[in-house]
Amino acid sequence: MNKTANYSLTIVIPVYNEEDNIKRLQEVVGAYLPACPVPACALFVNDGSKDRSLELIQEACKDTSHFYYISLKQNRGLSAAMKAGIDTAESKYVGYMDADMQTDVRDFDLLLKYAPEYPLVMGIRARRKDSAFKRMQSKIANSFRRMMTHDGATDTGCPLKILHTDYAKRVPFFTGMHRFLPALIQLQDGGKFYEIPVRHYPRQAGVSKYHLWNRLISPFKDCFAFRWMAHRYINYQVGENNL
Repeated sequence: MNKTANYSLTIVIPVYNEEDNIKRLQEVVGAYLPACPVPACALFVNDGSKDRSLELIQEACKDTSHFYYISLKQNRGLSAAMKAGIDTAESKYVGYMDADMQTDVRDFDLLLKYAPEYPLVMGIRARRKDSAFKRMQSKIANSFRRMMTHDGATDTGCPLKILHTDYAKRVPFFTGMHRFLPALIQLQDGGKFYEIPVRHYPRQAGVSKYHLWNRLISPFKDCFAFRWMAHRYINYQVGENNL
């Protein structure tokens, strides 16, 4: 049993070259955890950062209660970092937020209200503070994803989510899967999700890891990969046994 089992919520925070945001994350998330409606901890997942992110995370974990970390040997991408965090978490719920500080950790309070009822609760970026070009790319990608998956989700790219950990551990992971969490949850015996507007801020520090390829082109390719996987996905329930 690892230390996350002592909490109801583990907030997974993937980190790749975010040294300029770690101190602020420490302050903001560290202040939130004691005030969270349920016992909560933060789990930083260093995704093979090449700057001082790991060093700063280690310092933050020494100085701040309820802070933990794991560090991947190599940079494997956001989906892999999320999977590593989910695989590590042993709390009832697992949350997710980006390290860029564009969402507000306090909005987990909003998501937690619906977590008992829904396997996945996720934010919708209200009054999104990205450039018009980024918003246009996301709108196109979201529209294409909805057409291909029929998941009905509004904003799968919003980096503020809570999942039931048992559901999250059953989700089939692949590169780009973070865009398909609602559809992947629906594969789990028709699992439901709920969306709620959350706050969104401009990036204040660090550099975005997203560009035209991984915001628009790559999601198009991933949609076809998801369709292939969904048609071949194995899901069953044992009705009776004598074990």
